[in-house]
Amino acid sequence: QVRLEESGGGLAQAGGSLTLSCTASGNHGYSYSMGWLRQTPGKEREFVAFISWSGGNKVYGESVRGRFTISRDDAKTTVHLQMKNLKPEDTAVYYCAARWGSQIFRTETQFDYWGKGTLVTVSS
Repeated sequence: QVRLEESGGGLAQAGGSLTLSCTASGNHGYSYSMGWLRQTPGKEREFVAFISWSGGNKVYGESVRGRFTISRDDAKTTVHLQMKNLKPEDTAVYYCAARWGSQIFRTETQFDYWGKGTLVTVSS
């Protein structure tokens, strides 16, 4: 069992930056591959970024590529999502997710564990 807790959401202006963090606790939290997905009302969760358990593989969604950077700390229990050049369309609830395995995970159904989400609002 892995527990995920997000932090760092809030309000930003267009063109600004925010960094989200997700800490995994519980059984071998450092060994899980992790991702960020986001959701707006009435829509499915959208893939944002993925990082493998080792940190060696990173994948980004098309809408954030070049603006967002995912990383994890040396202990591998905390994942960060650095968001730059934010746009109003980045406004969403951002969820941290995790799954054991070395594959690349992108979709909502591929992840086993979820945080409660953190709201990011970008004003124009």
